[in-house]
Amino acid sequence: MNPARPPSRSARDAERAAARVVRGAAARLSGRRAEVWAALWLMAKGYRILGFRLKTPQAEIDLLAQKGKVLAVVEVKQRTTLAQALEAVGHDQRERLRRAGRNLAARRPALADATVRLDLVALAPGRWPRHHPDAWADGAQDGYAP
Repeated sequence: MNPARPPSRSARDAERAAARVVRGAAARLSGRRAEVWAALWLMAKGYRILGFRLKTPQAEIDLLAQKGKVLAVVEVKQRTTLAQALEAVGHDQRERLRRAGRNLAARRPALADATVRLDLVALAPGRWPRHHPDAWADGAQDGYAP
């Protein structure tokens, strides 16, 4: 390649594609780390982790946790603020996650009488994880309602 000549369009496209692959791999690794931190945080609070990244026909559940008669479908979000974490989960995704949790509970006899709840664990750089039980209940459908 001639140093005075700019790279061709196909070379730039290949560089962009390679950069996307690297960013995607870094994001997946970051997400897995966040899920592990969230699981450890929930265990410290007395939850039993029943599953990681459970794929169901309705949705992928980041964490499934139980404490007493509560079955928590936990969405894990790593953002700079709690509001951004809450906003990152849209209405349709919340409904899919609730359906997935109810279906899982119905298929497992030990969970048949559990109350299914949609929780959020928000992680932000330099901060402790924040667990928000029933994060989108009672009018907090489209954002954080303290």
